[in-house]
Amino acid sequence: MSIADNLSAIHERIAVAAKRAGRNADDIALMTVSKTQPVAKIIEAYEAGQRLFGENRVQEFSEKVGALASLSDAHFHMIGHLQSNKAPKAAEVFNAVDSLDSAKLAERLNTAAENLGKTLDILIEINVGGEEAKSGLVPDSSELERIFAGAPAWTHLRVRGLMTVPPFTDDPEGARPYFRQLRELRERIAARDLPSIKLDVLSMGMSHDFEVAIEEGSTCVRIGTAIFGTRPKL
Repeated sequence: MSIADNLSAIHERIAVAAKRAGRNADDIALMTVSKTQPVAKIIEAYEAGQRLFGENRVQEFSEKVGALASLSDAHFHMIGHLQSNKAPKAAEVFNAVDSLDSAKLAERLNTAAENLGKTLDILIEINVGGEEAKSGLVPDSSELERIFAGAPAWTHLRVRGLMTVPPFTDDPEGARPYFRQLRELRERIAARDLPSIKLDVLSMGMSHDFEVAIEEGSTCVRIGTAIFGTRPKL
């Protein structure tokens, strides 16, 4: 199947999952994860109507961005772990960073965005499974509180919501408790009415479990393999 066919099939599955959950499919964004994919495949997805893309590495995307400059209404998000020393380049080449995990990184992104005269949308990455091998903040992290406290001063960042990558399970249902945990965390944070913290985005769900994520409230699913096929090795 072509990328266009795969995109169509994923949209249909999103619609079915949304209906099952009593939700509107239009409230769920599809992010195509284009990490390790060549420019030609990204353009093919764009020509099929896709506009939202996720990349994992600053250096890799920096090497693609020039060839993608003509895709003026496409949005590229950094979804992988971001080291603070790479914040200036990330702020330059991405429209958003969906993997914020420290106040220090937020400070650097804000300074970089200010120097560029732009504003970055931000998601806070939550490590719902508490896995040591994964980045992100555990739900009760003191660092999360530091981000909340610092957000009003970061005038070139817009904190829009939360993102997670749950522990992998062969059965998609195994991810449900983690997706539910992120939704409940968002509800608790939203009830605090924190300044400069907006929580309209819940980014959760990938190729093997996105329908369960939609049932648990995801507003953005990140799909790579089901659209592009198996990722090529770098």
